[in-house]
Amino acid sequence: MIKRVNVTELKVGMFIHDLGADWSAHPFLRSQFPLKTDKEIETILKCGLREVYIDTDKGLDVANAPTQEEVNRELDREIVAIAEEAPSPIIHTRVSLAEEVGKAKAVRSQAANLVRNVMNDARLGRAVEIEHAEAIVTNITESILRNSGALLSLMRIKSKDDYTFLHSVSVCTFMVAFCRSMGMDMQVTHQAGLGGLLHDTGKALVPDEVLNKPGRLTDDEFDVIRRHPADGHHILSQVPTIGEIPLDIALHHHERVDGSGYPDKLEGDQIQLLTKMAAIVDVYDAITADRVYHKGMSATDALRKIFEWSKFHFDQNLVKAFMRCVGIYPVGTLVQLESGRLGIVTEHNEESLLQPVVKVIYDTKRMCYMPPQVVDLSKPIGRGGADKIVSHESPVKWKIDVMRFM
Repeated sequence: MIKRVNVTELKVGMFIHDLGADWSAHPFLRSQFPLKTDKEIETILKCGLREVYIDTDKGLDVANAPTQEEVNRELDREIVAIAEEAPSPIIHTRVSLAEEVGKAKAVRSQAANLVRNVMNDARLGRAVEIEHAEAIVTNITESILRNSGALLSLMRIKSKDDYTFLHSVSVCTFMVAFCRSMGMDMQVTHQAGLGGLLHDTGKALVPDEVLNKPGRLTDDEFDVIRRHPADGHHILSQVPTIGEIPLDIALHHHERVDGSGYPDKLEGDQIQLLTKMAAIVDVYDAITADRVYHKGMSATDALRKIFEWSKFHFDQNLVKAFMRCVGIYPVGTLVQLESGRLGIVTEHNEESLLQPVVKVIYDTKRMCYMPPQVVDLSKPIGRGGADKIVSHESPVKWKIDVMRFM
């Protein structure tokens, strides 16, 4: 049985099932392992982790601890309540998803190349060419304003080799969408996007054998990783025209509202609003990506995790706003409907995040593809609706190439 426990209850002999944090918050290779030494428990405490999941079938139990099923039921109930609250302003689409996907692919490629060049320049001690980065942020913003779903859904596709570069592009993209959904002006949005694009510049100084190590990090290696915010801030501060927002995001995107983050252990309102937003976006993108050492979560599961962790690590009101920004079922999510059909979310409904527009493509009862049909789940019977989402599904399980139907 899987149970959630406070880290103060950990003992040697328990089996860790999930460390309850993104990979950058701890030096362990995997989130599942037996606790064999007190030093491992001390490391968990030192990392600022507050709650973890244990597997009582593989190790010691904790009486009266809630099960994972109980925790998830409560989280799902709260998420439904969030979805039913007044939504954040939706970024209205100017063109269709199909029209924007091609342009979004080009923007994504240009942005990844730009981040690669920034990293190379930083590694060689050259100045960051901020004008090129500014132009990329403008291109990303224009794509988001035409149809945010295209670029946001593309950002979920990353290979293990180009993760570092595309992660920065993703954080930029989500920051632009997040800011726009909260009604922020274009100048602030642009600066926040620039901060997202450059937030991991300091990783250029982390040796590849540490950054991509396929094993548990030593204490010294973990310290090297944790220096990247300060290193990035130092590199970017050499650019005369860079603003305070990108600098603060680079330095403090690993801070947590409970003071458990780094490098300065800031807490609460000591952390700037846009930097709190960047922290949420950074972790969301990280846990949805496949890495050498772990399989990425689905977007919907990641939102649930972020919301669970907001009890300690994130500003809960901002997490709710982010969930309303990307949707409970983000664009590109494969979902199963009550009718047994599979569909891909293509657009959100302003009135209900639980009733998006989907493109129905597969019949699970007949186990075959069907002619694609656009269904607005908010519509009543007779007008294309009268169906509802019962679950989100893995495209790998159904062997469906989602992007083929976008």
